[in-house]
Parts: sequence; C-alpha cells; structure tokens
Amino acid sequence: MRVLVNAGPWLEVPPPGYGGIENVVATLVPCLRERGVSVVLASVGTSTLEVDELITAYDEGQFTELQKPYNQVMGIAHAHQARVAAELRSRDDIDLVHDHLEVVGPGVLSALGGPPVLHTLHWDLHKHPEFYGAFPPSIAVNGVSESQLARAPEALRAASLGAVYLATPLADRDLRVDRGEHLVVMGRICGLKGQHVAARICQKLGLPLVLAGPVCGRDTAAELDVVTQNPYHPLHSHPDVRYHLDQVSRYLDEELVRWVGAVGGAARDHLYATARAALFPIQWDEPGGTAVVEALALGVPPVGLRRGCLPEIIEHGRTGFLADTEEELAEWVLRVDELDPEECRREARRRFSPSVMADRYLELYERVVDGSRG
Repeated sequence: MRVLVNAGPWLEVPPPGYGGIENVVATLVPCLRERGVSVVLASVGTSTLEVDELITAYDEGQFTELQKPYNQVMGIAHAHQARVAAELRSRDDIDLVHDHLEVVGPGVLSALGGPPVLHTLHWDLHKHPEFYGAFPPSIAVNGVSESQLARAPEALRAASLGAVYLATPLADRDLRVDRGEHLVVMGRICGLKGQHVAARICQKLGLPLVLAGPVCGRDTAAELDVVTQNPYHPLHSHPDVRYHLDQVSRYLDEELVRWVGAVGGAARDHLYATARAALFPIQWDEPGGTAVVEALALGVPPVGLRRGCLPEIIEHGRTGFLADTEEELAEWVLRVDELDPEECRREARRRFSPSVMADRYLELYERVVDGSRG
C-alpha cells in the first residue's frame, strides 16, 4: 500500500519542539513503513522524517504566520493543498490519502476526487459548525477519542470509523530517573490548558511547579517582552499573550512556580520523567491528550479535571486521579504518591504505543480502500 500522509504546512516533521499533529505523524509513519507501507509525506522542506517521498509547497514551516490577520495567511493552507492536489492528479499509484489538515484538507480533497481519503480529527469540532455539520460524505474520518466523536455533529459521526488513540514513542522506552518534588504542566500556555489553575493550587499548597510550553511561539521572557512592550506589535493582543500576562504571570516567582518556555528532546523527557506528577487542569473538552499519554509512559501520574478524553485515558485511582472541581484537584495532588508508576507505564505500553496506533490505522486504511473499491 502507498499512502500519502498530509501533515500540512505549519511545522516540520518531526517538530523541533512544540507540535501536536506533526508529532503524531512522526510517531505513526515509521511504524507504517515497518509494516510495508510506502509513505509519501506532504510537509515542509525542513522535515527530516525518513519517508519514501517528500512533497512540499514551502521550504520551511509556516506556523508563525498563523498569528497574522486572516487576509494575510488564508492562502498558506490552500497553497500547500494545491501542491497535494497536483501530486494526486499527476499519478495513479497512491492507494489512500491520510489527511491531517484542518478543514482545508477534506474541503479540497472531497472536490478533487481521486484516491480514497481518511481524515483524522485532531481538534475541537465546535469550531466550524457549518463545515462539520455538512461534512463531505465522500471522506471517511476518525477521531482521537470517543468523547470527541460523541460531541461531533451528526454528519461527522456518520462519516466516522471510530477513534484511534494518540501514541507516544516513550511507551517503548524504559526511561527511569529519580523523581523530583516538582509538578509539571506540559503544553502551550493558553486558557484552554488552565496553567493558572495549576499555579494557584501549587502556590496554595507550597509545591514547586514548572510550566513548560511556548506563549504564542515565544519561549523566554525576553522574547515575550518584545511583544508585550510594543502596543503596535501584531501579537500584542493575542489571546495567549493576554492570558499569560493577566492570569499566569502573577504566580511566577522563580521559586515555587516557574515558566521555562518550550522544552524539547532529551531535556523535555527528563523534565517530565523527574516530575512528581503531571497536572491537567484543562478548561475545555480536550480531544486527544498527547501530554497525558506521555506522562503515563514515563511513569508520571496524571492528575486532571474530568473533562474531554481524560476519563478515557486515565483510570481514576489506578493510573491517575480525576477531579470535578479545583478544590478536589488540589486534594488529589496531595495523594499522588499513592499511585504506582509501574501501573502507568504498563497502561501506556498496552494502549498507547506506536505499534498499537499503527495497527489500528492499518485496519482503517483497509476498510477505507475496500469500501472505495466496493
């Protein structure tokens, strides 16, 4: 089978630091190729993932352009997708397109015709109600959790082949280090992740907390100052910047609560693996939960609010704790030492390893291709 995997034009694969979809693609593709699948990757020129072919419309990732006004950036995704469409029109050896590009991917591919398409939903499905409410019937989709699909419009549920949980390569590693006393919130600094809740809890309890993740692409206070101290900067009023300034920065004291920006590679794994617990005070219905899966793989108990996919990933009392309120969350934080790190690791190997995800996708690929032939 030859599959065109469309990762989009935003970040290279694998990404150097923060990157959700691109990390998923970087985890999936090697396992597909081990199983004999030939992969054509549609990404940017700086991608280093080993594939059979790489097609690009941009030499470098366009993620920073996303912060600009819509009329300045609306052509980026379409230029990338036009390159994908041209590739599909020029050849007949692609058996399936596995698409990860939000809205533009299925919108263009449904009009193009060509090979069958499986579109993976990585995001909040309430964002584009008109599009998802009349989803193209020629496109098959999968979610990344059952809770995500349960909240989807009827047309999207009808096109769905079910959920495929996100995976992490950390599930196949046995990274064991001494645990420290700090807790960690890993992810982009934004209101949806609820870093202010974690900071408030840890200050109240006197527990050290590390916030690891970029603020609107900025990783240091100096970089962020360039934005915040210039009222004419295009990112000055960005919601993530305002959230950091208005709700998070008040808790940063460099003693109990620290913000360290985006951390990548071995440094990120070490920061995560040495944590006493990983906090997920999410303020929305998280669809996928990559950071939760990574915490389990490292033997770091996750403690979060009972929203979105978290109840599907965390077994309360065995592999983590779930709370319904901030007060309850604080109580469970004090009890993380009751959880067995080995149980967390075993669960990650059983459910969230790359091979499990790849086998599940191969099942869906075959269903989509067979359905197209029928």
